[in-house]
Order: sequence, then C-alpha cells, then structure tokens
Amino acid sequence: MLKKIGVPTCMKVVDMGCASGPNTFQAISHVIDTVHGLCEQQGLKLPEFEVLLNDLPENDFNSVFKSIPDFYKQKGDLVQERSFIGGVAVGLENNKGNICMARSSPPNIFKAYANQFWEDFTNFLSSRSKEIVRQGCMLLTFMVRRNPNPSHEHHCLELLAKSLLDLVAQGIVKEAYVDSFNLPIYPPCKEEVVDIVEKEGSFEIKQLQVFVMDIDPLSRDEKVRNKEFYMKMGNNIANTFGAGLEPILCGHFGDAILDELFRKFASHEADDPNRSMHQIVNLMVSLIKK
Repeated sequence: MLKKIGVPTCMKVVDMGCASGPNTFQAISHVIDTVHGLCEQQGLKLPEFEVLLNDLPENDFNSVFKSIPDFYKQKGDLVQERSFIGGVAVGLENNKGNICMARSSPPNIFKAYANQFWEDFTNFLSSRSKEIVRQGCMLLTFMVRRNPNPSHEHHCLELLAKSLLDLVAQGIVKEAYVDSFNLPIYPPCKEEVVDIVEKEGSFEIKQLQVFVMDIDPLSRDEKVRNKEFYMKMGNNIANTFGAGLEPILCGHFGDAILDELFRKFASHEADDPNRSMHQIVNLMVSLIKK
C-alpha cells in the first residue's frame, strides 16, 4: 500500500486516548517500527513522524514527558528536518574560573560565543522560513544585552561562578569540573540580531523594541529602609536562575550540590554591591517572511 500511494515526507500519528504511564509510547513505537520495516522492504525513504497525543485535561502529562528520554533511548533523538539543535561553542578551554562570558574571560571566549549564536540563529531563521508562508509573521522575544561589550551584562552568572568556586574551596566540587563547565548562554545585542536577520535574508524586520525590567520592585529609599529586602531578592534571583539552569548544572555536577550552591548564590546576590546591574533586558522583534 505504501508503495502504491507513496510515502509522505511527514507521517502524522494521532493517539486520541493516550495513556499517561510507561505504555504511552508503545503504540507509537509499533507504528514507527512497522512503517520502517515496510520502507526497508520496498526501498522507500523513511518519513518523518509527527506524533499528537490527546486525552482528557486531567491526564497527568508530566508523567508522559518523563517517559520521553526512555523513548529516545529506543528510537534515537527524532528531530524534524525543519528543526535544529543549537551547537556548543568551541574553544572555551581557557575560560577557567568562569562559566560564561565574564569580565575576566579572554577575548577568544566572546568571539566563540558570538560565532555560535550567529550559526544557531541563522539556522533557526532558515528552518522557520520553510514553514511560514510568504508575508507570514513571526514574533520573537528573548534576552539581549544593551551594551555591545558582551562582558558587561552577565553579572548574576559571575556570582553563580563565584558560588561554585566556594564549593571548590570547601572540597565539595573539583576545580576541573568548574573549569570544564560553560553555560550555553549568549544574549546578543540589538545590532547583532538585525545583522543576522538581514544577512540570512528570509525575513524583514517590521518592528523591533528593547525593554528593560527591573528585578528590584522597590525604590532606592525603600531598599535602604528594608534590610530584609536584599536577602529576599537574593532568594528570588537564585530561584529564578535555578528553575532554568538546574537541569544543566545537575547534568554536569550532579544534584547533590544544588541546594548548597543556590544557598550560596542567594547570599552572594544579597551582599552584592552592584545591585543596579540586576535588570532583565528583553528584545521583541516582529518578522515578516519575504
């Protein structure tokens, strides 16, 4: 039948009553294995698979997400052609004592991160251009930096690196583990984003705006009178960063150090004299497909 009707480039599989336990992916695996076997027998190219899982709202889809890694182990990382996986910047070996672009990082570190972002964002735009119709709109928002100098706006991450080095001094973490760890984080400046969009060529910029959010909700006078504010702010920042970075940190250092690491991070944030740097800078850009 496949040979007669032809194999689509993307085959959609819909489970209208999926389970939420370990059996969730059994039916999907059976479909993939069957189609794969038929394609091999008939010399046909294996299609991409897009799987849609559907059930009642009260289903615990968190348990479904937890089953995905085991499914990947069986089938491999199934990535669509129009998708992309961001790369890891190369040449970061001499960024010792830092976990990102920091004020003490050598110049080649900034260039390595910038080159990787250029490649990843270019691939992202190219992939999206294949699925958006002409004159279609895409709205993006992500963290950026205001200063073209990339070392000026990673202050919170420098304090996280300081917290890791505290654990090194206590003998909890090996220094080599810290030296070999670099976060895949690069907030570009507005000019870089514009340059990449123009050079990639699939989109034109309709509107672009940078806006700043102050992490500190209190006025300067209120902060002076609120001695407890800084510890609360430190805890809030540590929790915010922990939510995003915990899987990466756990994958490299293990989960045993995380509680102590973020306690130290919160303390460093509370004691930090450069509190004016605690702002989030976001960019929002509206792109039109040419």
